[in-house]
Amino acid sequence: MEFKIFNQSNFHNIPQLQSQPKEILEHIKTVGNVLPFRVNNYVLDHLIDWSNIPDDPLYQLTFPQEKMLMPADYVKMKEALTDEAATKKVANEIRNTLNPHPADQLTKNIPQLDGQFLEGIQHKYTQTVLFFPAQGQTCHSYCTFCFRWPQFIGDKSLRFASKDAKTLINYLKQHKNVTDLLITGGDPLIMKTHHLAEYLEPLIDPECNHIQNIRIGSKALSYWPHRFTTDPDADELLHLFERLVKKGKHLAIMAHYNHGRELEPLEAQNAIHRIRNTGATIRSQGPLLAHINDNPLIWSNMWRSQVKLGIIPYYMFIERDTGANHYFKLSLEKCWHIYKEASSSVSGLCKTARGPSMSTSPGKIEIQGITEILGEKVFVLRFLQARNSEWNQRPFFAKYDSHASWLSNLKPAFGEEKFFFELN
Repeated sequence: MEFKIFNQSNFHNIPQLQSQPKEILEHIKTVGNVLPFRVNNYVLDHLIDWSNIPDDPLYQLTFPQEKMLMPADYVKMKEALTDEAATKKVANEIRNTLNPHPADQLTKNIPQLDGQFLEGIQHKYTQTVLFFPAQGQTCHSYCTFCFRWPQFIGDKSLRFASKDAKTLINYLKQHKNVTDLLITGGDPLIMKTHHLAEYLEPLIDPECNHIQNIRIGSKALSYWPHRFTTDPDADELLHLFERLVKKGKHLAIMAHYNHGRELEPLEAQNAIHRIRNTGATIRSQGPLLAHINDNPLIWSNMWRSQVKLGIIPYYMFIERDTGANHYFKLSLEKCWHIYKEASSSVSGLCKTARGPSMSTSPGKIEIQGITEILGEKVFVLRFLQARNSEWNQRPFFAKYDSHASWLSNLKPAFGEEKFFFELN
């Protein structure tokens, strides 16, 4: 299948849009100037139900919607479209209000080597380093909810990226407490295999024996499964996976799934089988999203399908406080009830998905439940992973708030002024 891309410059050429109402095109044009838009022909032809526009969840996942901007911002952006300079100015003004780098990514996650801050690398948790290869900082299609949207708008000041494999390896060699390397983006699997190999094959060096686990975060299994089946270097990619596994590395494809329909095409299932045959594992993760998957049946069915195909459900996230968060966010209470109901209806093999979890500045915080203690209704929370390793698995309590959708909305329970992690 030939890979075809449609974006803000040529979306009028998408055949499936020709019969849609004019306001649909207006929404794409207006919102797409603020939040990045990109979709390929596989998504158009195999994932979206064009008889259910604009409500189809996969359409919502990939196409800008009017209410992804606040009403005043939408009007301002629409009015600016007649002038190119005004369009850029207004777009940047709106973007600056959308919390482009949540969870202190720019201020607390950037490591140093020999006194120099390292571009394209983040080191938040002791055991895990994130690397953003420059050739992988785009995607086969863009998700409208993506918390990494600043990577795709052309502003270098907001972008994490590096081509320096040597610096990455040197950093890893000097940090023997690191066991995991996560190659992320964007989507690392959009780049050619020989580029990916430049970053991964040096990990076979005996000095990198402490790097036990290699993770690759990717949406390719959903948005372009041909990457693993018929692309010119698909076989080369799978051979790279095999080499890493045979050298003793645990290779995990961290597959981003948002809806069960992404698992249905035969090409997608063939891609899954080919990856598993290399010895690599596939783990699934994705956030709870209004308009897309805010229903426990969607999640329970998706987990069952994933396990049937050999995928390990890994995380259910809470939508981050960035970008079009106001459009996608759900209350913490609703997230917990969806997770609880979905988990309650599946077997133990499907219960490996942890969550619902917030990826906050201090760490990944799981909503464990809502209960009453000493007459006070509270959220029960715990750190699944923390910036300070001493906080890992530590439970804590927050006052119940039916409207809370993120950690910043919560207050400590039982009369405490601050949460324990705010005191350090």
